[in-house]
Amino acid sequence: MIELNQKLEFAKNTALSAGEILMKHFGNLKNVRNKSRVDLVSEADLAAEKQIVKMIMEKFPEYDIVTEEQDFEAKGSDWQWIIDPLDGTTNYVHSLPIFAVSIGLKYKNETVIGVVYNPAENELYHAIKGMGAFKNDNQIKVSKVKKLGNALLVTGFPYEHNNEWELNFDLFRDIYRNTQGIRRLGAAALDFCYVAQGRFDGFFEINLFPWDICAGDLILKEAGGFTCGWKGESLPDSGKKVLATNGLIQDQILAIINTKKYQLFTNY
Repeated sequence: MIELNQKLEFAKNTALSAGEILMKHFGNLKNVRNKSRVDLVSEADLAAEKQIVKMIMEKFPEYDIVTEEQDFEAKGSDWQWIIDPLDGTTNYVHSLPIFAVSIGLKYKNETVIGVVYNPAENELYHAIKGMGAFKNDNQIKVSKVKKLGNALLVTGFPYEHNNEWELNFDLFRDIYRNTQGIRRLGAAALDFCYVAQGRFDGFFEINLFPWDICAGDLILKEAGGFTCGWKGESLPDSGKKVLATNGLIQDQILAIINTKKYQLFTNY
């Protein structure tokens, strides 16, 4: 456990360092390019990722690294860092302070450390597997809402405008009518954390990536929450179909998703 505590402190310090870089560029970007029509990357993403990778390679040169903006050759290590240097780039580019650095650490393909940091709000979430979840060193817990009709959810929409994208709006409407509301924040790592601390009662989204979900998934589960795919199976590491809740309302959401109308979503 001492070893994991040390790795957690490293991950927290690394996230804080990357967050400083993001705040230096926030509201003052000079270079933004499109990976697709709506998928953006800025000099801030790249600078934050460069700093994170530099710190990891200095401290843990033998560990594998998976990041959003670069491809690294696998070293075959049992340890793997999963990094999103800037989750919520579109928000960030538009000077909306809803974005985060996300850093997860896996051991033998199991996430053992998760850190998510929103520097604009100075909110640092972290968890070690089996040790609970914390925000700014205060323990957090999920909500106790049991009925979907009393729940506030959060969601996101994918970049690719295909058949799933169109159908996703129908699903949004059908779930929305059974809740007190659904919000769309645009930063999946924070969506997990906001469910973890009870700001939301559930989160659903399609076509995410490992760096979007790795750290947040652990933080939510350590806060007493529940995550799964859209068939109710274990959450896919790919992030293709994500459902994250307080552990009390997932069956009610899955009942809507798993109707014949939405069969396209469950044929994966």
